[in-house]
Amino acid sequence: MPLVNAKEMMLKAKEGHYAVGAFNINNLEWTKAILLAAEEAKSPVMLGVSEGANKYMTGYTTVVAMVKAMIEALNITVPVALHLDHGTYEGAKACLEAGYSSVMFDGSHYDFAENVEKTKEVVALAKEKGATVEAEVGSIGGEEDGVVGMGECADPNECAKIAALGIDMLAAGIGNIHGVYPENWPGLRFDVLEKIKEAVPGMPLVLHGGTGIPAEMVQKAIKLGVCKVNVNTECQLAFAKATREYIEAGKDQVKKGFDPRKLLAPGTEAIKQTVLEKMEIFGSVGKAF
Repeated sequence: MPLVNAKEMMLKAKEGHYAVGAFNINNLEWTKAILLAAEEAKSPVMLGVSEGANKYMTGYTTVVAMVKAMIEALNITVPVALHLDHGTYEGAKACLEAGYSSVMFDGSHYDFAENVEKTKEVVALAKEKGATVEAEVGSIGGEEDGVVGMGECADPNECAKIAALGIDMLAAGIGNIHGVYPENWPGLRFDVLEKIKEAVPGMPLVLHGGTGIPAEMVQKAIKLGVCKVNVNTECQLAFAKATREYIEAGKDQVKKGFDPRKLLAPGTEAIKQTVLEKMEIFGSVGKAF
């Protein structure tokens, strides 16, 4: 199946009250594990790629070529969208030119007027390419040097203005955080999410920072209109744990256990199992067709 944009999968998720997982890829192993998990679960899937990961994999065109070739070689039959995650204005344009089927333009760090203008331009470019657009209002929190930021909760009025620009998905800050959640994290702001849902009726909402949010909290967010959940750190942690256990057990020193295909296999399988678990939580299993 060729790459698809996210429009149909988002609308089906909204109607069916489930969410599509957007799992970040960092190399061939990540991509293969996520695609195989999606095929096994018969779930639609979005492959998220940060600009840093794009650079690591030598560029947007390399990523597009790898993903397309892998979908064909693995005989993947479920819908797959290739999506730029937290893209800059320049990055979004480059991804659209390279053949990405979906982009996120993150203008949350601009003043609101500039966010609106740049989002408009990205939407126009994406429509020419048949791609979908995710925009953001309210920054997503995170931890740096031991200081935890809750993230800025989105203003429902600003959400309505951004939603009116022709975007397909809206990421709105509701107290979610990128990376590992601290023990003192107070949880998602469902009161804010309900107000945002009322302000943008029919708009598929996106929950970033999916790693570490309790399953029941994610499922409540899905009931309130979240149709896409981003997961990255959890796959990285699973990969690192499985790889560490393989090496600490000395398996890399047995016969040709040092062969990268063997060395990376446990971590790759750990990613696949993590993705399958998340798809169960999100309710997307069996929703590919």
